[in-house]
Amino acid sequence: MSKKDTQNLEGLYIVVSAPSGTGKTSVLREVLKMCPNLLFSVSYTTRPRRPGEKDGKDYYFITEEAFKEKLDRGEFAEWEENYGYLYGTSSKTMKEFLQKGFDLVLDLDWRGAKNLKKNYPGGVFVFILPPSKR
Repeated sequence: MSKKDTQNLEGLYIVVSAPSGTGKTSVLREVLKMCPNLLFSVSYTTRPRRPGEKDGKDYYFITEEAFKEKLDRGEFAEWEENYGYLYGTSSKTMKEFLQKGFDLVLDLDWRGAKNLKKNYPGGVFVFILPPSKR
């Protein structure tokens, strides 16, 4: 991890959103390879882990009960229900990294991006369109 040279400079957050299946995760993997100082914000989810996914790297996999407890305590900068599962971004983690000057990239659906923009104005929002059917 590397932070900006100027101690007083806050980090930047970049939200990448796209419809499901568009390839945003693949795009983000490549961006993170090219920009080693950019940190990936790991979201919380209640969905089951897919083959190859690692807790704490891809997502923090938690129970619905644990997610709702965090929600009740106001621990999410944004959260959404998607396909019956809950997803959320830790406000504590986001604040800590940004205040320390780290730049973050977040992988969110469009509704999560919209909610985050309400709570954290000033980020960069990128929307990836799906390939054309032509």
